[in-house]
Amino acid sequence: MIFLKNVRIIPAAVFFLIPLIMGAEMKIKIFNAVTGKVESVDPVIKSDAEWKKILTPEQYEVTRQKGTERPFSGQCAIPKSGKGVYQCVGCGTDLFYYGNKFESGTGWPSFWNPVSPLNLTVEEDSGFGMRREEVLCARCGAHLGHVFDDGPPPTGKRYCINSAAIKLAKE
Repeated sequence: MIFLKNVRIIPAAVFFLIPLIMGAEMKIKIFNAVTGKVESVDPVIKSDAEWKKILTPEQYEVTRQKGTERPFSGQCAIPKSGKGVYQCVGCGTDLFYYGNKFESGTGWPSFWNPVSPLNLTVEEDSGFGMRREEVLCARCGAHLGHVFDDGPPPTGKRYCINSAAIKLAKE
């Protein structure tokens, strides 16, 4: 058995910073719901001070500190046309179509499918003595909520998302 001293385990979310630190450019693939095309974009990286300037205290707590708003406390904007896209409040990445939203009765906005799997990352979350799948924005790493396997057809998924983490794109 080998023992290593002074070794720190780096969280998976930090690995996208390594090419930037080493001077390499890094692009990620994101699906643009307006154009219907996959685009190569830069990750959005900001300091805590920068996030605090552009987010409300509640948005900061939820998206950057992995908080959760109280159930039934947030309102999710409804598009006048009945069509629309919810985006990440931190970076504007397209996340969910309004047409994929459903009433789950849980107190948080719920969606059965994202705009594209490219736009989200899912990581294991074992906090609070539970095993859940945490949903993050693929571009800025914002905590959005969790995904569960108790949603409606056709996916059977329930993306349980904090309303403070999303905004309705302008029509």
